[in-house]
Amino acid sequence: MFPVDKYIHILMHLSQMAAVGTWSFSRPAVEKMRCMLLAGQNATDVVETVMAEVEDDADTGRYIVGRGGYPNFKGVVECDAAIMEGVPGRFGAVAALRGIAQPCRVARKVMEKSPHSLLVGDGAEAFAQDLGFTSEANDNMLSHHTATAYREFLEKNQPVSGGHDTIGLIALDLSGNITVGVSTSGAPFKSPGRVGDSPLPGCGLYADHTVRSTGDGDKIMCYCPSFHVVQLMKQGSSPNEACHAVLADIQRRIGDDKCFEIGLISLNMKGEVGAASSVEFPYTFWNQGLDSVEELINQPKSLNV
Repeated sequence: MFPVDKYIHILMHLSQMAAVGTWSFSRPAVEKMRCMLLAGQNATDVVETVMAEVEDDADTGRYIVGRGGYPNFKGVVECDAAIMEGVPGRFGAVAALRGIAQPCRVARKVMEKSPHSLLVGDGAEAFAQDLGFTSEANDNMLSHHTATAYREFLEKNQPVSGGHDTIGLIALDLSGNITVGVSTSGAPFKSPGRVGDSPLPGCGLYADHTVRSTGDGDKIMCYCPSFHVVQLMKQGSSPNEACHAVLADIQRRIGDDKCFEIGLISLNMKGEVGAASSVEFPYTFWNQGLDSVEELINQPKSLNV
């Protein structure tokens, strides 16, 4: 007979606390995740709390996240978010959610309170309202920056330049629990009801050994890259090897010169991170072996190089 307390001690010893965020603007979020993990908070609470703060900050909306995000072509902000736990294998998501500035909190409620895993549109909003969330007027969801961009789109057909498409956060706590969360307001001036890869399990995120993908969600969802990366890690690949193998497979299938924008980032239970991308892809990372949060930049790699 193996004592339960001894098993828990070994599991805690084998896992190393870690936090990861996509894109450079995630650094303050990962800094806070680091503090919360060191204070002993669990991975899901860490991801939800920090993600919600990013979502509710209109200044980060220009990165296509939450409040202040870009609207669809009718001028309405619609948000997608998902959260997934690796140890219990639980998942919850919302898509095309209007009027809620912190959609990740609703996604967690879907995971914990709903018999379903993904709610969209009016159904997602009604579910949120039933649980006490307040739907805000669309004007409150826009920032000056994104409202101006929308007017320029209407008047001059001016597309959005720069920015990113989402934020993804991964946390690994001391007990070996690993959680990934993702949030986005979606492609600027998209068709109403459009949903990309972000809230779809196996596409925009997956948790076992945890993976997050980012880029052109309409194309990414066709390849389920997050699930593929996890399967390779379960077979013994390192996070970096798995990400590069999946990207190379996609490039081979569609032609290196036709590859769409995609970034993959993964974290294993040892707190090791890996990434691969078809574009320059900065991300922020911390684990117990580091004194502070680091920013790393993955450079795109061609099959022909």
